[in-house]
Amino acid sequence: METRYIFVTGGVVSSLGKGIISSSIARLLLSRGFNVTIQKFDPYINIDPGTLNPYEHGECYVTVDGHEADLDLGHYERFTNIKTTRANNITTGRVYQSVIDKERRGDYLGKTVQIIPHITDEIKRCVKLLGSKGDYDFVITEIGGTVGDIESLPFLEAVRQLKWELGSKCVCVHLTYVPYIKAAKELKTKPTQHSVKQLQQMGIQPEILVLRTEHDIPVAMRRKVAQFCNVSPDAVIQSIDAPTIYEVPLMMHEQHLDEIILEKTGTPYKGEPDLTAWNNFLDKLNNAQQEVRIGLVGKYVSLQDAYKSIDEALFQAATYNDHKVKIDYINSEYLTDANVEEQLAGKDGIIVAPGFGQRGTEGKYVALKWCREHDVPTFGICLGMQCMVIEFARNVLGMSDANSVELDPNTKHNVIDLMEEQKSVTNMGGTMRLGAYACRLQDGTKVAKAYGRLDIEERHRHRFEFNEEFRQQFEQAGMRCVGENPETHLVEVVELPNMRWYIGTQYHPEYSSTVLSPHPLFMDFIRAAIAYKIHNAQCTIHNA
Repeated sequence: METRYIFVTGGVVSSLGKGIISSSIARLLLSRGFNVTIQKFDPYINIDPGTLNPYEHGECYVTVDGHEADLDLGHYERFTNIKTTRANNITTGRVYQSVIDKERRGDYLGKTVQIIPHITDEIKRCVKLLGSKGDYDFVITEIGGTVGDIESLPFLEAVRQLKWELGSKCVCVHLTYVPYIKAAKELKTKPTQHSVKQLQQMGIQPEILVLRTEHDIPVAMRRKVAQFCNVSPDAVIQSIDAPTIYEVPLMMHEQHLDEIILEKTGTPYKGEPDLTAWNNFLDKLNNAQQEVRIGLVGKYVSLQDAYKSIDEALFQAATYNDHKVKIDYINSEYLTDANVEEQLAGKDGIIVAPGFGQRGTEGKYVALKWCREHDVPTFGICLGMQCMVIEFARNVLGMSDANSVELDPNTKHNVIDLMEEQKSVTNMGGTMRLGAYACRLQDGTKVAKAYGRLDIEERHRHRFEFNEEFRQQFEQAGMRCVGENPETHLVEVVELPNMRWYIGTQYHPEYSSTVLSPHPLFMDFIRAAIAYKIHNAQCTIHNA
């Protein structure tokens, strides 16, 4: 079967959930047995989000091949179980860089390089290249930004051209917003009409409309939208607020979105999608009565998407352990010895978050010291693991000035040091240790028991590492280096075996956790947190 292409655009306002709709379409088509992939086109000029802080763009997601990507790729992977790569996330910066490189090489034979055809041709090449690489039945392409943005114009022009070139093998799904005016007690469809009109002015007629709304949209109103927007009435779908994003594929299927796409692209199909495993997850989620409370210590806790993959990994692991998760975000910048008891007491487990830079690290040391001394299940990720090492060096090994050279270049006890291959690096973007690397775990350790195997592969995003020169001192004092890269022997995992659950990973396990394959380390951490909660409850009853 020839590859079909689905474009997902957005109008009226940003943050409507194009990534969730794209992922939901992918989930439904995969459940019907089709081979599917998704890509995201981001209209910013940065080469990738690797140099953007979370205040600008939320979490930076890392693919298996080491590409720093938009956080929507995390949604793609969590919904689909497909491992994305560099080819699944294209920015304006990468498009222009590729075109300029070709111009410098003389590939255009002295012609004037222009938006049309050169930039749009490069965008089209990226769309089709992904389709040709994996023998896919469907390539879903999400166009970032909102229709009407200057930045998005080249991408939309490329979509217009592709719709003409691909004909019935191409379909455009347009996501818009239907606001509810409280004073008038009315839903308003005019913003949607204007958004579609803008698309039509660019030469793109969407075949399907998905209307984002907080209130149920009456059938008559949807018919009105269809009439004004030149869309068939059955292809106007509503996406009302759901209790969880993982309900969205079912809501879309109930309105036959997958069938409409298959029919409009002339794709033969039969029967219903197999959503058994997906429904099992939702059944567990809806039936969970108990709650496990996790404290997440970091400096970006005021930002909704800064720790998105960690949030979702905890949510998935708690669900499969028949619990709901309550995440309490604790700002490490304001955590001190004086308030740490008040902030952390009552939590069933603590995660010390990844990050970069000095701000908030002293609060992480305070949290880790308290957790270690009170034997609370604790999980350190990337910088969180490095903070575990530094805190242990200061308060157990007696190295009062122990630090990372990232935070104090002059420390005499550089227990975290710059990786050797990073010492000559000057550019910041895309130059860290990125992507999936092998790790061998020590048999008989808590981390090996959690994984159920000794050889694993996890994704990285860091420049600094545990300093091998101090390894013996740490091991003798009780902090074991229980996972390392088999080729370089870089320390990947540390743990305190005499504690309930105190593990730090240099890598980011949260990137690999999905709805259908929750990460084993998060599963084990949640189990430890639940056991700790039960232990505390029993102690309370006994003391009473």
